[in-house]
Amino acid sequence: MSYLEFYNLKEQPFSISVDNRFYFNSNQHAHALVKLRYAAEERKGLAVLVGGVGTGKTTLARRMLDELEESTFESALLVVIHTSITSEWLLRKIAVQLGVQNPLDDKTELLSQLYNRLVEIYDSGKKAVVLIDEAQMLQRREVMEEFRGILNIELDGQKLITFIFFGLTDLDTYLALDKPLQQRIAVRYELESFTEKTTEEYIRYRLEVAGAKRELFTKGSLTTIHRFSEGIPRLINSICDNALLEGYLRKKDRIDEEMIKEVISDLKLVGTGKDPV
Repeated sequence: MSYLEFYNLKEQPFSISVDNRFYFNSNQHAHALVKLRYAAEERKGLAVLVGGVGTGKTTLARRMLDELEESTFESALLVVIHTSITSEWLLRKIAVQLGVQNPLDDKTELLSQLYNRLVEIYDSGKKAVVLIDEAQMLQRREVMEEFRGILNIELDGQKLITFIFFGLTDLDTYLALDKPLQQRIAVRYELESFTEKTTEEYIRYRLEVAGAKRELFTKGSLTTIHRFSEGIPRLINSICDNALLEGYLRKKDRIDEEMIKEVISDLKLVGTGKDPV
């Protein structure tokens, strides 16, 4: 028997992997999506979403990608995994993601291919949108200059592509490497950690999606989870997942405050428990 069977759950409610079925549309996430969608629909060129570690940026990026209808948008998601990428690599990746066939090695010719592809997308009535996740990895001036150059591509007074950056808050520092690019930011949104009320709603929502038919956490345990997670979704997931496992091992029908404190101690989160501002 696993804790899923013990608590009559269909699946793990607090997995840290991104799964849109568990997407929790908090007020701030809803506002962020509206603003980013506005940037895409109106061809604003550049939008930026930043937030601390574990606040749900990748989840939001995947959610937005899913919501960009194929009938209206030619969209792609690019995840940056290291800081050593070059402007040439970036240009080629964007071109391939948007459907450029047989990209050429020469940068000038590749730019021409990308331009022609963007015109094709424009003429088809669609809007080209590229989402860049982990954008704080873009730490080279030449890379930021490349984005600025691509954003200069226009037709009939309309930008042919919109980039939406998702990254940690230090992304602002790297955008400042190219002041003209920084000044092109049309929309910016910053994710904050959850309030205590939102933390409780988030936990209950994920449990409900996983099939829970009753309350599995006491009110005191929810308050303690918020306090030590500081409202950060990734930490909330980790604490709750470990608490359900511990509850199953001890055959506890409900997770109480003391068990949460023990889990927090095991996860070495002691010392982070000051109330969020």
